Amino acid sequence: MLGKDFLSIRDFTPQQIRHFLHVATQLKARPNDYQTALKGKTLAMIFEKPSLRTRVSFDVGIEQLGGHPLYLSPAEISLGKRESVHDVAKNLERMVDAIIIRTFDHEIVLEMARCASIPVINGLTDYSHPCQAMADYLTILEVKGHISGLKIAYIGDGNNVARSLLFLGAQLGADVWIATPPGYEPDNEAITWTRKRCAETNANLTITHDPEIAAFAADVIYTDVWTSMGQESEMEARKQIFAPYQVNSDLIARTKADAIFLHCLPAHRGDEVTDEVIDSPCSFVFQQAENRLHAQKAIMLELMKGAYMKEREVTREPMLELVR
Repeated sequence: MLGKDFLSIRDFTPQQIRHFLHVATQLKARPNDYQTALKGKTLAMIFEKPSLRTRVSFDVGIEQLGGHPLYLSPAEISLGKRESVHDVAKNLERMVDAIIIRTFDHEIVLEMARCASIPVINGLTDYSHPCQAMADYLTILEVKGHISGLKIAYIGDGNNVARSLLFLGAQLGADVWIATPPGYEPDNEAITWTRKRCAETNANLTITHDPEIAAFAADVIYTDVWTSMGQESEMEARKQIFAPYQVNSDLIARTKADAIFLHCLPAHRGDEVTDEVIDSPCSFVFQQAENRLHAQKAIMLELMKGAYMKEREVTREPMLELVR
């Protein structure tokens, strides 16, 4: 059984993650089959952080499933200030069918889920970005045909995107390498959990400070901005620290000949990645961005009407291979 909420990649079993990806492939292949899947359902969308891909993909996604989006800006809901998280949750659970929240403090999302009786989806926090990771691995699956055993190299800050990337890699048997400057690694608790799950799935996690070693013979190379929202005061210092971690043609040359480049976007061209790489044939960043839509539709469908896929009996076709 899937849980009520989608808060972290860590909350699910590997088989449940595979199921979400399978549903996403079905939704992408046959969008017209699901136009009334969530008819009459309303999704409240709480955004404490600005967004392009998260906002558009959830807004369009719920509409494509027959439901209705309700956007709630910081001016309308100032969580913990104008009104407590508890009270917001208790109000919304009586009026809507699910909540997606994009905010700063991860504890806000956890508290929302504890207080609300309806599904809560983590649209991003400073700690993790699970919806992005689902789109990332859906893209890898589409391009490579499988995930288990692939070398996935993440170059840059050990931030929320890096954590979710390594969590999902551990779930699906990938060989994940994280290359960061000293002091910018993912936190020890995240690394400990990942290595424990790796031991159960034949996955691997390597933390290094050498981007060239991480990129060597990689199947996938991934980066993110060096300065995340809320860290603007550190921007100039981070540019100096992270300069050796730029993904450029020299670093790409160390990967496999058929390696792909991914970035969760927005990209700061000329900083963490060069135009030459992000605009190259090996770049799948826009397919990756589109897959936010399909991955999140799968999450909404499973949480808001989990029996739907079974009722429709559309899972009979072979799934894209996830395990060699």
